[in-house]
Amino acid sequence: MIKQKLLEASRKRMIGLIERERKSRVVLLVHRQETMSLLGFPVFRYIDINDSEEVLRAIYLTDPEIPIDLVLHTPGGLVLAATQIARAIFARKGKVTVFVPHYAMSGGTLLALAADEIVMSDYAVLGPVDPQLGEYPAASILKAAHQKPIAEVDDKTLILADQAEKAIVQMRHEVGELLADRYPGEKAEEIAKLMTSGTWTHDYPITCERASALGLPVNSEMPENILRLMELYPQPMRRQPSVEYVPVPYRAKRPAAPEK
Repeated sequence: MIKQKLLEASRKRMIGLIERERKSRVVLLVHRQETMSLLGFPVFRYIDINDSEEVLRAIYLTDPEIPIDLVLHTPGGLVLAATQIARAIFARKGKVTVFVPHYAMSGGTLLALAADEIVMSDYAVLGPVDPQLGEYPAASILKAAHQKPIAEVDDKTLILADQAEKAIVQMRHEVGELLADRYPGEKAEEIAKLMTSGTWTHDYPITCERASALGLPVNSEMPENILRLMELYPQPMRRQPSVEYVPVPYRAKRPAAPEK
C-alpha cells in the first residue's frame, strides 16, 4: 500500500513537471495486462467506455486554447469508445499531441490519427484500424463470403458479411473525416482505405518511418520525461519476470580530455 502511494505521488510529480515544461494538460491512456490474484490468469485491458468517459472529462476540464498531450500505451479497444475520444480530439481548438512511447494499436491509432502531431519513439508502432467482428477481421469475412457462390454460403456467414461491409464503410468514413482537414480529398481517402480495408493483418506494425511515408504528421522527437513517466506505469508482476536486466543506463566510455 505504501509503495503504491509513493508510486502515485511520483506519477503526479512527473506529470506536473511535463505540464510545466510544455505548458499543456497531460492525459495518459495506459493499458497493462494484469493477473488475477486468485487464479493467476491474465486479464487484458483495452479502451472501453469508462476510458472514453474519463478522457472526455479531462478534455472538458481544459480550456480550448490549452494544448493537450495524450500519452498512449494501448492495444486498442471498443470502436465506440475510441471514436468518441477521437472526435473530441479532432474538435479541439488547441493543439493535441499524441505520444507513443511503445505502441498504440487499432483504436489507439485512431486516436493518433485525430491529433495534430504524433510523436513516436524509435521503435514504437501504430497499427491498422480495420474493423474486427469477434475474432475475425471484417475484410477477411467479406473475402471468404465472396469466394463462394451465394447459394453455398450459409445464412450466418451472409449476416456476418453484411455487418463486415457496414463496419468497413463506417470506419473508412470516420478516418476520412479525421484526415480531411489535413490532406486533399484524394489523399485522405487513400490513407483511409489503406488503414481500414485489411491491407495488412491487424497486428501489422506501422513504424515512425512507415507512418511518415504515409504522410502522417509524425516525428521521433520523444521527450525524455515522457519515457520516464512510462517507467512509473510498470507491468504488474505476480510471478517471475520474463525479461531481466540491471535497470541503469550503460554508456560507452568517452576518451579523457588531453591534459593542458
